[in-house]
Amino acid sequence: MESSAADQIGIYQNPVELCRNLIRFDTRNPPGNEAECISYISDLLSRAGFEISVLYKSPDRPNLITRLKGTGDAPPLMMYGHVDVVTTADQVWTHPPFEAKVADGFIWGRGALDMKSGVAMMLAAILRAKAERLAPVGDVVLVVLCDEEAGSEFGAKYLVENHPKRFSDIRYAIGEFGGYTAHVGGKKFYPIQIAEKQVCWMKATVRGPAGHGARPMRGGAMSRAADLLRRLDRHRLPVHVTPVIRQMIEIFAANLPFPKGLIFRQLLNPHLTDFILNHLGEFSEYLDPLLHNTVNATIIRGGDKVNVIPSEVTVALDGRLLPGYTPNDMLAELRQIIAKDVELEVTRHEPYPAEPDVGLFETLAGILQDADPCAVAMPLLIPAVTDARIFARLGIQSYGFIPMKLPAGFNFFQTIHGADERIPAAAVQFGTQAIYELLKRYDG
Repeated sequence: MESSAADQIGIYQNPVELCRNLIRFDTRNPPGNEAECISYISDLLSRAGFEISVLYKSPDRPNLITRLKGTGDAPPLMMYGHVDVVTTADQVWTHPPFEAKVADGFIWGRGALDMKSGVAMMLAAILRAKAERLAPVGDVVLVVLCDEEAGSEFGAKYLVENHPKRFSDIRYAIGEFGGYTAHVGGKKFYPIQIAEKQVCWMKATVRGPAGHGARPMRGGAMSRAADLLRRLDRHRLPVHVTPVIRQMIEIFAANLPFPKGLIFRQLLNPHLTDFILNHLGEFSEYLDPLLHNTVNATIIRGGDKVNVIPSEVTVALDGRLLPGYTPNDMLAELRQIIAKDVELEVTRHEPYPAEPDVGLFETLAGILQDADPCAVAMPLLIPAVTDARIFARLGIQSYGFIPMKLPAGFNFFQTIHGADERIPAAAVQFGTQAIYELLKRYDG
């Protein structure tokens, strides 16, 4: 990608164009190939006078770190985001996914929401701060990452495990996801992520007699696997009202008119939670995983020959734990709904702190409410995972703060990773200004 030196130095004044430039790099992961995109970012920052460190496990999968010097009166603030994106395979797009076309007021393209727009906002804000000689009370550390969409082995995990001193004294960070407009019951809310669920992957194994495919088999491994899948499909795990979700629902309830507010409040009663969720329509998809540990069957393996009845079938289970719960809790809850002869094994667990540090929350909430006075800021727990879980190993509290003022009817979570991923161009301007405001207001 080519641009003049003048364009590169002054591009912070046009974050929409910066976002489009980032989208045009095809960084689908796998394989990632983030090197050209990182090189472009490095060039922008270097021309503006920043010192750049590029660190990598593999040269084609680099990460970038730079720092805006502050006065030293507070600990550093970190901003981080990833430039890899998910696949576009088997998707039909209105506009080509790496053209970054502006149409109908939106920037269209893979990564427009997740999360090249967020990286563009951070870049534009830190470049502006440098140009205007802003001196925050603490250094601002910008980290641009690869490989978030495929587990972060080349990105955040590599940095945390091999270069932890780069993050010394950092207590707070902003990253994905949060700060976007959520329209509920005619009101506007801005959820700010302060916590996320924990990965708890498992393997379920069922066994039965083997045999010839020509001989009828009743109650074999395949049948038992089918029974397992039916039970997982038909039964929720128990309701849990954690502190963050309690705050979320109480804020919804307090700001929605009758009877919506009353109905929302009943979600906090475990005896009524599932009944209410069954009647909330599309919004139940948003709240259901925040009130339960969850598990989904994702991969089934059994047999290798069409005329041989297998004696063993394994099912990969994607489990997600609420903060404060353990893999043993997951296993105990699953045992309540599945057959006793199903063997369960935890294959991967990525913990997340049970109690978030909310010291920066009021600053972030104040920025959003000043920018959109009719809205209400609120804490957010997300059912997915981000690089926040990895930086948490170093004691860093992340906030999902990629501010986006979104129109009513725009489904944020359905648009991410789907065909026609897009973001309002005005939302990129809105988010850039909000992040710049954070650099000014940050007090450590």
